[in-house]
Amino acid sequence: MPMIDVYAAADLFPAGTDRQLGEELTLAVLRAEGVAAPGPFHLNNTAAYIHRMPAEAVQTAATALARTVRIQVVTPPHALNRDGQKQLVKEMTDIVVKISGDSSQAGRTWVILTEAAEGGWGMLSTAFGKEEFAALAAKAAAK
Repeated sequence: MPMIDVYAAADLFPAGTDRQLGEELTLAVLRAEGVAAPGPFHLNNTAAYIHRMPAEAVQTAATALARTVRIQVVTPPHALNRDGQKQLVKEMTDIVVKISGDSSQAGRTWVILTEAAEGGWGMLSTAFGKEEFAALAAKAAAK
């Protein structure tokens, strides 16, 4: 179950677009992982956290009021292959450009892909690794 954190200046995305941003980003990561028909378990547990920060909290070497976006995606071990990584970075960047309404935003959007360590992914009171994810997938497929 991927987790997504989006960090951006509070005014970068129009008011009222957090739901659209969260939904589109979560569905993008599920597609990149190869989940063709996500069920309730995927949809209820793939989350996006939208961190709207004061404009002065986003800095670059060039400006005190930077318009950069940082998206960090944490996935279970081996959830994304190389093609999935490329697809996800492109799709997430396109989503940011579309929702921000600024085509130049692509050059200021950073997508950071992080893979949890084996056993370093916890939910359901369990530290998940390959075996636990396989059992979870088998249980979901049986339903």
